[in-house]
Amino acid sequence: MKNTIVLIHGMFQNPKSWRNWIDFFENKGYEVIAPAWPLHEGEPSVLREQVPLGLGDLELDTVITAIETLIYKLPEKPIVIGHSVGGLITQLLVNRGLAKIGVAISSVAPNAMVAFDWSFVKNAATIANPLKGDQPIFMDEETFHSAFANTLSEAESNIAFNETATHDSRNVFRDCMGSSAQLDVELPHVPLLFIAGEKDQICPADLNEKNFGAYSDKTSVTAIHEFANRSHFICNEPGWEEVVNYISNWLDAQEELVNDHPRPAFKEV
Repeated sequence: MKNTIVLIHGMFQNPKSWRNWIDFFENKGYEVIAPAWPLHEGEPSVLREQVPLGLGDLELDTVITAIETLIYKLPEKPIVIGHSVGGLITQLLVNRGLAKIGVAISSVAPNAMVAFDWSFVKNAATIANPLKGDQPIFMDEETFHSAFANTLSEAESNIAFNETATHDSRNVFRDCMGSSAQLDVELPHVPLLFIAGEKDQICPADLNEKNFGAYSDKTSVTAIHEFANRSHFICNEPGWEEVVNYISNWLDAQEELVNDHPRPAFKEV
């Protein structure tokens, strides 16, 4: 039996979005846990129709605490793979010494790092809009296609929306720009891989590159790989198999290093 993998979803998704990845890694011999954020349990279609009470009040620290609590109950540190805000949480868990290996996919960046291209600014402003108070942000088919799954056809995107999309809390994203998302990028850390999508309009490739480049400890393995023509829906859009296979192969290599050399004296680029 291989190690445990914890898969952490991001905003506007829930564990349903990991169904292909769960099957893939279980077939590889891993135990896989894909927890739902608080107020994100259930079928996405039901969660859209019956918005959970208190969703708009959900904060990033509440999500982090729930995942940390799960990890503390495990017999050993897991491999953590997270998408979007889940990628940020992955980085925080690595920084806190709670992960054996980390993979941050299309990750929200820590320490208030931002990108300045128009798509990022527009999407960030829409979600964080202070005039909306604690009102949840409601995902719709048009927004999902234009911002989240922009490399898919409209028909493909609508299917993905119906199967995976949820509404979410503005406060989680707002917290991503504040103290809850601060970490020390100078600390030594376990192997950490960044995955970026060329066409991602929510967490652009250049923001992933900036995030990757901020880690400065030369005794730690930090790597990045960009996939061409991929959107923020990179974990499920056509070609997702290439992404998960790349990560799986990278994990195999890093697990050998972790077992043989707990502190490899090089940085992978």
